[in-house]
Amino acid sequence: MELNLANQGHYFWALLPEIVLSLCAMAVLLVDVFQKGNRSTASSPAIPWLSIASLVLTAVANVALYRMSHQAGSEPGMVALDTFRVIVNFICLLAAGMALLLSMGYLDRRGINRGEFHALILFATLGMMLMAGATDLLMVFIGLEVMSVAIYVLVGFDRLDPRSSEGSLKYFLLGAFTSAFFLYGIALTFGATGTTNIARLNQLLISGNRDEPMLMAGMALLLVGFGFKVAAMPFHMWTPDAYDGAPTPVTALMATGVKAAAFAAFIRVFLVGFAGGYEHWANPIFFIAMLTMIGGNLIAATQGSVKRMLAYSSIAHAGYLLAALLAINSGGPGAFLFYLLVYTLMTAGAFGVVIANARGADERVTLEDYSGLAHQKPLLAAVFSIFLLSLAGFPLTAGFLGKLYILRALVSAPQNLTPMAVILVLASLVSYFYYLRVIVVMYMRPARGADEHAHARLPRPAMAGVVAAAALIVLLFFTAGVRVFPGGMTAAGVRERWGILDLADRGWQSLNEPREAVASAAAP
Repeated sequence: MELNLANQGHYFWALLPEIVLSLCAMAVLLVDVFQKGNRSTASSPAIPWLSIASLVLTAVANVALYRMSHQAGSEPGMVALDTFRVIVNFICLLAAGMALLLSMGYLDRRGINRGEFHALILFATLGMMLMAGATDLLMVFIGLEVMSVAIYVLVGFDRLDPRSSEGSLKYFLLGAFTSAFFLYGIALTFGATGTTNIARLNQLLISGNRDEPMLMAGMALLLVGFGFKVAAMPFHMWTPDAYDGAPTPVTALMATGVKAAAFAAFIRVFLVGFAGGYEHWANPIFFIAMLTMIGGNLIAATQGSVKRMLAYSSIAHAGYLLAALLAINSGGPGAFLFYLLVYTLMTAGAFGVVIANARGADERVTLEDYSGLAHQKPLLAAVFSIFLLSLAGFPLTAGFLGKLYILRALVSAPQNLTPMAVILVLASLVSYFYYLRVIVVMYMRPARGADEHAHARLPRPAMAGVVAAAALIVLLFFTAGVRVFPGGMTAAGVRERWGILDLADRGWQSLNEPREAVASAAAP
């Protein structure tokens, strides 16, 4: 089927995955209400499986969207019809699926097994997918708010845990404040250009038809909004408390799916909408990425709690993804998406092991709690080691390939990003310390008791998901990564297959040609 978004009826097909997921989320909520009858009763064991089936059905709709074609030359609409959107959708669905699997058993253990938990995860995923496919700043904001409201509630879902309530309150207050920044950024951008459509923004930047000071202010405010959502420094203040206080399956979703959606929207807005203004925003992002990589790793190295260590580690990985964003024109989209997929697998899997080894009423897990885990629970220790080695970027793991692709894109970029590549390598070396420290404790130190880790287990579905994630991390290394995404990692392949850069081509030309020549080329 050939879609033309000038025809309003075609929006049904363009938004098919999101429509399917929203209907399924409402169905899960209603099924739980009718089968439970009162709030004091735990939800049916069928609810998590119904939620996972909803994600599978949405994935099928996503495949159907991929098979539809976009009519050439048609007017840009509110949503994208490209491969980039489809793949980010799959990554968000994968993150949500892992969160649902990890919640099995965990919710009963914490006494918070209520059906709205699963419905909220589905609604949060809906917001992520709207963000990933938005080609209008207003649609980005709508997706952001749908996702954020659900996540605010999920972070504070364990109402009897003071840390959960504290993390939710901090996240809500800072998130609401940042949403205002984002909305003001949209308003200033509209005031400077007269449009909120991302494709038209690029055309106006190339032609020089905009209010420069107002547009720069709008860019800055949008950068603050995205920096908050991807947990980049110095906009990361909410991350440790929210990640540490949230139910751990929610932490896994926030560290993977939320970050994936925010980065996808970040790329669309800045690499497509503001491509012609690269020289204005590249330097701020360069320094934010540098600070995020270095600061995230240094603070993670000081943490005694494994969960907080992974929280700060996720901040450092946001820096790696920002580096890929800067190198987008030299193969960055392939490197970015490959690393995003691998990061989702290894981070969700790592939090799964944290859930398995959690102990006590507050489920705090210190580094010493992993002593001797390899001798009493060898499978858990093995998969955790794979996740940690991949996060560090060791060879024979997909994390190594992901960082290698980002480094290659940085070194070959025409914007002289070699210093960023050097910083990425040095920051990764710092991360080796705290990742390997956990492995040393698991394998080299004796357990504090014969039954120290007797409780360390996951329900079979969750354990199957964690083991599958570890196997995929190794498998992706041996398939060389380039086969995972069509078109490979080259700039030519990216432009041929991804679609994300088609609208930005003329913006990139403006970096290498006199502004007057570009403006005359863009004139009707």
